Formats: sequence, structure tokens, C-alpha cells
Amino acid sequence: MKKIGIFYGSTTGTTEAIARAIASKLDVGSNDVHDAAKLTAELAGQYDMLILGSSTWGDGELQDDWHDAVKVLKGMNLAGKCIALFGCGDSASYSDTFCDAMGILHEELQGTGCQFCGAVDADGYTFDSSKAVADGQFVGLALDEANESDLTDGRIDAWIKTLCNQN
Repeated sequence: MKKIGIFYGSTTGTTEAIARAIASKLDVGSNDVHDAAKLTAELAGQYDMLILGSSTWGDGELQDDWHDAVKVLKGMNLAGKCIALFGCGDSASYSDTFCDAMGILHEELQGTGCQFCGAVDADGYTFDSSKAVADGQFVGLALDEANESDLTDGRIDAWIKTLCNQN
């Protein structure tokens, strides 16, 4: 298995908790789970696979800790690295921007040489619009802890199986 680093942007703690749950299920040590605000090229460069998570804020915006972190990643040659994305959103209150931050990360990292993995079928989700959906699939794992927390563990487990099959 490739060396995995998990980076999250979390304001209320939800995305951090999801990042730690993913780490636990993948047997990734806590020293390989990082706040996006601390992301450096040297740190990201240590990993073969980057799992990046963000909550969506305001009118579909990236969580604040990602603003500088994205610039760092865009400045790197990510060729040969697999990037898996996960996002937290609220499909009831923000149905028109559900998990947009995950889509923003995907869009920003196009052209860095990375290989994206972990797309998830959008069937089974209820929302109106998302920048994170292309061709009927989310670009990563979309989670709604506000309305569908009972589905989170199963969604993470299914997603991890796809990640492990690609490594």
C-alpha cells in the first residue's frame, strides 16, 4: 500500500472527525493526519497518496484553511501521486452548493500531474446542484453529517474499497 497522508480543512470539527475516521479505517497513523493550514510542499511530498477533505462554506466556498494549502499543492509537481477527495456538506439547507468545496479542490488541482481516484456515484444523494459532480459522479466522497450521518460509515467503507482497489 502506498504511503497515505490525509489533509483536512475543518472549522467546526466535523471534517476533522471524518478525516480521523478515514485514517482509522485505513490504518493511517495520527501523525499522517494533518490540518490543511499546516500543509507544506515538503510535508505533502512525503506521501504517494493524498486524501484531501474540506467542508463547504457560504455560497459553496472552500474552507478557509485550504486557501493557502491549494496554492502550495498547485505549485508542486504531483505526477505519480494519487489524490482522493472527500467533502462535507448540508444537502438540505445548501442543496444548490452541496459539497462544492470538494469540486473546487478537484478543479484547482487539474494540471498538477496528479491522478484522481475515489469517484462516487451520485445516486442515493438528494441535492440540487454541486460543483463536485461530473458525469453523474462525485469527484470524491460526499458526506452529509447534518442530515445523513447514519449513512457515513457505510459510505466511507464503500469508498475505501474503491481506493484500495486502485492502489
